Amino acid sequence: MNVESFLLAAATADPAEEPNARDHADCIEFRMDLADEPLDALDDYDGELPLLVTNRATWEGGEAPPYGRLDALSTAVEHDAVEAVDVELATLRGRPVGTNDATPADLVGAARERDVTVVASVHDFEGTPAPGTLDALLSAAADAGDVGKLATTAHGRDDALALLSATHRADARGETVATMAMGEAGKHTRAVAPVYGSRIGYAPVRAEAATAPGQYDLATLRDLVDELR
Repeated sequence: MNVESFLLAAATADPAEEPNARDHADCIEFRMDLADEPLDALDDYDGELPLLVTNRATWEGGEAPPYGRLDALSTAVEHDAVEAVDVELATLRGRPVGTNDATPADLVGAARERDVTVVASVHDFEGTPAPGTLDALLSAAADAGDVGKLATTAHGRDDALALLSATHRADARGETVATMAMGEAGKHTRAVAPVYGSRIGYAPVRAEAATAPGQYDLATLRDLVDELR
């Protein structure tokens, strides 16, 4: 997946919704952890947009069970439509992953063999760390994957500004990152972060099925990003 310029990912638990996203999105984020039979859904996928697959762990805001989570992702990256895979930075750093045949290294290796982009992600649902920690997390994530994703929670304008400033510094360091501040206080960062170097934005295919707090609907975010950039 080409992340040299900004990509808008339409998030959904059902990739069959892809036709509803074509007018605005560049790719589909398939939340495998929110789907009943994710691998079957992948087998049935015949959409036009490429897929970014996510199988989020419960300890980072998802619903995937600990058993077979990485195995499912390893199978997913073999699908021709899958061009990117999201893996938590904590997983890549060695956090226990439960019962899986595939290790994090196996998953990354499978992605590399298929030329699938690895998004190393960090989510903080409590707040926004200090600037030094933001820089360290973004650098570590960008080093661990092809894209370092950092989503923090903003409780006020200072948090939103800190996240945007960290994005600018990461871009200046030559790191490929995707950033956003969750929550109402950080909602505008989803539109503004691309101005400072964020390469991936997220919005739900259906507004009522938002996968993170503070998301814009897909059409609105597309318009805002395009207007600001």
